[in-house]
Amino acid sequence: MIFINPKLDQRGPCTPEMAALLTCWATSSVDSPSCAQTVQALTECMRRAPKSSKHTNTINYHLARLGKFL
Repeated sequence: MIFINPKLDQRGPCTPEMAALLTCWATSSVDSPSCAQTVQALTECMRRAPKSSKHTNTINYHLARLGKFL
């Protein structure tokens, strides 16, 4: 059976803020008050991020249907 893999390298809109928060947590403890600013930045980014609708790809459905004729 033939399958098309979706592109997995799509980055979210808040990836830099998440990376900064994980770096801050790695260098200090999770409960550190020095990471409060990065937590706030990530929270604001997540609040402002556009809500994307889930688009379902039908290529695998069509390939399964056409696979019977190959």
